[in-house]
This record gives sequence, structure tokens and C-alpha cells, in this order.
Amino acid sequence: MRSISTATALAVLLGSAALSVVAAGTASAATATVTSPDGLVADGALKRVFVGDSSTGRVTATDYSGNVLASVAGIGGVSDLAVSEDGATVYAAVQNTHEIVAIDAATLAVKTRYAIPTDTGPRHIAFAGGKVWFSYGDQWDGDIGSVDPAVDPAGTTDPVTMAQFPTEGTSIGIWGQALLDTDPQRPGLLAIGETGISTDSMAVVDVSSGTPALTAWYFGDYTLNNGIGDIDLVAGADQVLVNGSVRDAYADGKFTAAGSYPSGQQADIAPDGTVAQVNGNTIATYRPNATKAIRTYDIGSYGAADLTWAPDNSRIFVLAGKSGGGYTLKALTDPEKNVPTLTVNAPGSAPRAKKLTVTGRLSAAVALPAGVKLQVTRTDLESPKGKALPAVTVKADGTYSFADTPPAGGTVTYKVAYAGDPAHAAVSASDKVSVSRAATSLSLNNNGKLYAYGADVKFTAHLGKTYKNRTVAIYADPFGGDKPKKLVKTGKVNSSGNLTVTVDMTRDTAVSAVFAGDARYASKTVKVNAYAKVRISTAISKHYKTAKIGSTSYYWFHKNSAPIFTTTMTYYPNRQERLDLQVYYDGRWYDSDSEYFGLGTNGKVAVNLGAPGQSGIKARIRAAYINGSSGDSVNSTTYSGWKYIYFSN
Repeated sequence: MRSISTATALAVLLGSAALSVVAAGTASAATATVTSPDGLVADGALKRVFVGDSSTGRVTATDYSGNVLASVAGIGGVSDLAVSEDGATVYAAVQNTHEIVAIDAATLAVKTRYAIPTDTGPRHIAFAGGKVWFSYGDQWDGDIGSVDPAVDPAGTTDPVTMAQFPTEGTSIGIWGQALLDTDPQRPGLLAIGETGISTDSMAVVDVSSGTPALTAWYFGDYTLNNGIGDIDLVAGADQVLVNGSVRDAYADGKFTAAGSYPSGQQADIAPDGTVAQVNGNTIATYRPNATKAIRTYDIGSYGAADLTWAPDNSRIFVLAGKSGGGYTLKALTDPEKNVPTLTVNAPGSAPRAKKLTVTGRLSAAVALPAGVKLQVTRTDLESPKGKALPAVTVKADGTYSFADTPPAGGTVTYKVAYAGDPAHAAVSASDKVSVSRAATSLSLNNNGKLYAYGADVKFTAHLGKTYKNRTVAIYADPFGGDKPKKLVKTGKVNSSGNLTVTVDMTRDTAVSAVFAGDARYASKTVKVNAYAKVRISTAISKHYKTAKIGSTSYYWFHKNSAPIFTTTMTYYPNRQERLDLQVYYDGRWYDSDSEYFGLGTNGKVAVNLGAPGQSGIKARIRAAYINGSSGDSVNSTTYSGWKYIYFSN
């Protein structure tokens, strides 16, 4: 109960992600992720990739897309991997337990563990000449050894042979745990690169007889390289590639400088001699001895730990760093295909049904074939899935052009595509034209009209001339943030061009009609605002009678009785009613005052008007909702009728 006095008159890079163990067989959706990568090899026979993780002691197999197939744990601190020439066995160097572990490439079952009699290795391994070759040792004391898989470990002959680096003609041999590399196109040869110190000694040895024989030796004096972090035996040439960029040729037992690729840090060489080079956050491929890249891949902001070619040259596998630490295996496809640059230039705008011209250029770092043809597709409102246009031939200077007459207006897209060739990847590009459309008329009635609360009001949209589309959508958007815009009706207009809906007017409402347009006529939207009052009623109590004074009916109260004025109004959060009080004096009504009172959640509020204490007073009172002042703006201003009161003795 609220009270007022008649006297005053109503006065708000490294995580812990590890490879998952899954059963061998169909690839899972998981991509291989490794914490501390040591060893990456591709098996052409099984079309698998093997990744070693030194921190988890795990070797994982993936398919050629990088999806996990299987993994085996308990290998130990894996430091490098190699695969046999027949692809049947993967060998893991485990330097913390001083073993080489032979793993079945198909099942990932451990076949044999070979104990290596050293406390400094094995570190790096490679398979050549039917044997597994490994490096071991520490600074100032390095060497290589081998494991012969043909020798039964349980027999009387030891399959492991140590200290096999040929020392004749090599001074004191290698210092540190050497990098090893082989190439299927250079069978029986093993490249050896010294690590662990700043010198850059290296060798190529022939292991085809089972005993290493020196082919070439360089006792590091900084004249060729400056420290070795990566070494690759070059396919098809008597060379090694050092640190991904420097080419050193060997002949007559010696090494000489033979050129270089652009700056890089590490590399791997495909069987056909194509080089894949890591340079910061990119992988670039080069033809042998070239200085211009065939293709470049961006591998992200965290660089690469390792990379290797698929034996069939179809892709490059890269262990790319990822946000938060660790590395993800990525497969880079078509590495030997240059990616051409294709441009498409269409007019920004054009009239419908008028000829326009599209131009462009196709260029590539690797020469394109003569007479290349490009496929052209036009996509528009008439052909949303695309319509093939006649192919266009590229001129000798790489340019092309074609004319077209767009039958439909709106956004028209011209896509031009080159299917590629043995030396070039497929490429496509597109450009858009804003093609004009005619305007149509669209209207909606009842703009600005005021209705009683709850009135059912018919809104009619009228659509003028169009091409094919005769559909109109009508939306109602009630005022206030609690009720969203809603589709009331969508459908084809009748033969007169009309579509009618009925809206229940409980609030002020924005009603809009939308024509989406068609191939020849532009879209159009119209909006009207219609207004709704609140529902309001009032009642007076505590009177002792009702009687007329003149022709007006009054509620009669004793001068010491307080009238109770109760208002019922449509509820809305934080809504207030306004009470207006007027007093009759000297033949006319005078405004006494107005005051706002909050509604209860039931939409009601009762106000005690107070007793004046004197007789002969005539007054009248009404309730009102005032848009904006009553706490919200979702309805239009509404007044109740006056209630008349009289105070007697």
C-alpha cells in the first residue's frame, strides 16, 4: 500500500602432449603430436611415417596424411630412427639405455634389442649396405659402429661391431657423435658429419662391402663450413649438402666448395635430387643446384624440428612447432610442383545484359607450357552452382581475356582455374562484379497508427513488378530488448501483389516487409512503426456511497476517511504508473500534482490518498502510463478515465 496526502496532492615450445596409443590399422582422426622429436623416417613399402619421441620413449606410426595409426611405448630415450631398405623394420637408436631396437614396421612389435657396448650412444643411425650404422662417442672421441641384422644375436657371433670409422688418411678421425645420412640413389655410401664442436670435419665412406672404406675426408678447418648441424648425401651427384644450403663436392678423396642454395638451416633430399630446405618458418623446394624455389610452404611461427621426403617424392613430412610447445606432423603435398600466380580482373560494376570484359594473367617461376587453357565459371543468381563458360587460352606473355554478357544482376563471380600439369600445381582465382538490377516497389500499411492493447491488426505488404521471385517475408519486432525480431509470415503475394499478416499489438512494434530480389530486380525492405497502448483499469474503495452531483457520478467519502485508489496495468519490469490528481475550485478543475508508483509483478498498485479532514472537497484522479517516464518505452502513452470523489461530513 502506497500513501499520499491530498494536502500535498501526490507530491546497470613446450607442452606435455604425447602421442596416443591406438591399434594398428585404419587411421584415426588424431594427428601425430610429439613433445621432444628425435627421429623421423618415411617407409615407402608400407606408406607410413615413423616419429620418435625421446621424452616419452615412444615410436608412432602415421599414414601419409599424418594421421596416427599405431604407437609403441617403452622404447627409451629415442635419439634417431632409420628404416631398412625393404621397409620391413624400423630401427631406433636409444642412447640412454645404449641400445638399438628393431621394430616391426607393420605391427610395431619389438623384434630385437641390440646392446651397444658404449656409455655415450648410440646417437644417430642410418641403414646402408644391409647394415644399421650408428654413431657414438662424445667431444674429442667419436666413432661409428654397425649392427648386422643377418646375424642372430643369440648365436656365437656378435652382430654389433664397434670402432669402424676408417682412420687411415683421416688424422684422428671424427670428434663427437656424428650425423649420418644415406641415399637410395647412392647405394652403399654413408655421409658422416661431425657434431658437438665448432669444427666441421666430414667424410663419405663406402660400406657396400660391410667394412667402411674412405671415399672422401675433410678435416674441418672452417674453409668449407662453420660447424655442421645437418648433412645430406646428394642423389645423382658426388656431393653432400651441409646445413641445408652449402654444397660440397667430393673427388679424389677430398671435398671442395660446389655452390649453395639460398640461406637455410637443414634439408632433406628426394631420390630425384630435389631439395627440401628449412629456412625459419618456411619450407622451400629446389631443383638440384637451382637458386629459385619451386615451391614455398609457410609452416607457422614456431619453425620445424625435422623433415623427410616420402620415397615416391609425393610429399614432405615436417615436424612443425605448435603454440604451447611440442610439434605436429604435417604432410606437404605436391612439393615438386610450382604454384603459378593467377589473377582475375573484372569490372567493379556493370549493367545487366550488357557485354563486359574480364582480363588476367597466369605466371610461374617454372616455365608454363605453351597454349595453356583456363576454365571459366560464372556464378550468379540464375546459376548459383556455377555455369561453365568457354575455356580461354593464355597468350605467350601470360595474359588472357574474355567477354561475357551477364544475364542476371546482383553479385556475379567469375572464377578462372588452371588444372595444373606435371610441373605445376592447380590454381584458381576469382573476381566479383556488381551487376545492376531494376528497382521494384514495396509498401506496407499502418505506419504511425495507434491501437488498443491486444488489438489484432492486419498488415498488408504490396509488391510491384518483379522477374521471377514473388515472395515477401514480413517480420514483427516488438519494442524492448527482451523480445527478438520474429518472422511472422513468408509467402508469395496474391494476384494483386499483396501479402497480409495479423499482428497481436501488445507493444509498440516495428513491422518490416522484405523482398529478397531476383535476377533482374534488386532486393528491397520497407518498415513501419505501429503503436499499442497498455491495458489499464482503476478502482476506488472505502467510500460509503456513490451518487451524482449534477450529471457526474461521484464516490462519496466522509471527511476523515482515506480513499484507496487501485490501478491494474499491463506489467513490464520496473514499470510505474503515474497518478494525476485534480481539485475542483471556483467552477474549474486545477492540477494538484502527479506522482509515480511502481507496479507489483501482478501489475497492480494500491495508493492511499489520505483523508482531508474537511468536507465539501471535490477531486478527481486517474492513472496513466507515460512512454519513457514510466520506466520503459515499449508501449504508447495511455490514460485511464477519471474517477470522481467527494468528501462530506
